[in-house]
Amino acid sequence: MPTEPTDALVQAMVQAHGELALPAGPPQAVTATEPSGSAQERAVHQACLRLGFMEADAHCVARAWAQQTLRTGRFEPGMWPVDAADFGLQPWPRPNAFAPCPQDLGLYAVLPDAAWVGRMARAGVPTVQLRFKSDDPAGIEREVQAAVDAVQGTGALLFINDHWQAAIRCGAYGVHLGQEDLDTLQPVDLEAMRSAGLRLGLSTHGYAEMLRADAASPSYLALGAVFPTTLKRMATAPQGTGRLARYAQLMRQYPLVAIGGIDAERLPEVLACGVGSVAVVRALVQAADPEATAAKWMASMKANMAIQGVKQFQEKETLTAALSAMAWVEKDQLQSKGLSVEESRAQLAAARQSRKS
Repeated sequence: MPTEPTDALVQAMVQAHGELALPAGPPQAVTATEPSGSAQERAVHQACLRLGFMEADAHCVARAWAQQTLRTGRFEPGMWPVDAADFGLQPWPRPNAFAPCPQDLGLYAVLPDAAWVGRMARAGVPTVQLRFKSDDPAGIEREVQAAVDAVQGTGALLFINDHWQAAIRCGAYGVHLGQEDLDTLQPVDLEAMRSAGLRLGLSTHGYAEMLRADAASPSYLALGAVFPTTLKRMATAPQGTGRLARYAQLMRQYPLVAIGGIDAERLPEVLACGVGSVAVVRALVQAADPEATAAKWMASMKANMAIQGVKQFQEKETLTAALSAMAWVEKDQLQSKGLSVEESRAQLAAARQSRKS
């Protein structure tokens, strides 16, 4: 019979990871599907529910935390799991991977028809998606072909939303699918897209969906909705930038696109989470001057990503200097104990290996 987790431990975890709590709404109740593992794993599960994670996501995090504890040899309430292996993700390269796309897809414009696709492609937007809604197969085929023709000579990468068969026939760069689309696809369908060289982007809205999408080894992942949006009815709550940063850490091997309620004011906060692209819909098509708006967004993204690059470089330099200083201190301490240089080096190497693990 598993030991019940203490409420004090659960509360401590909730406080330690408060930035992951949903901005509004009541916490989820503990359910009958609570993990049957250790008290620590059950505490993680309960803490995730109190932070507002969905049941499936809470289970994913609890299992990953258990694996992290096994790997490191200790349970750390303040160390949120971000290691891909702890979540069961397979290493790269992978034999079933879709064709790659740029790590930074830049400004990603989601557009209603081929005319808008051509307009934004000519404005210099690097990534465009045709989200054309119709029940007419012939009309879909015409619109997809028109969008493929519209981006010729512009350098823009064109993704087709949903209509993957037409995307293959018309020679589009890639296709974007939602989680509900994965429900209808057979393995032979994914293989047809993969064999055609089509790039695949998949929408995700939390840990369970990210892990499900990862099984297909797509070309990129879309993470959202980051903020509230009225564009479409969402089954999940807005995730916020706290969660976005954790998702980006976990799925860093993929090009990542943040989507949902992102405006110009929130752009720096979103880019600081580690994504290489931001998707926008109404920010362009409802703008008084879409071309000028696109240019401002792209300039802002370039400037903010340059700032993030400088910060990462500075953090790396600081870490390198700190590790170097630690090594010298350790060497002095070891040699002061009468150890030879060779013996000191051996103990330093063992200490570093211990820190890595």
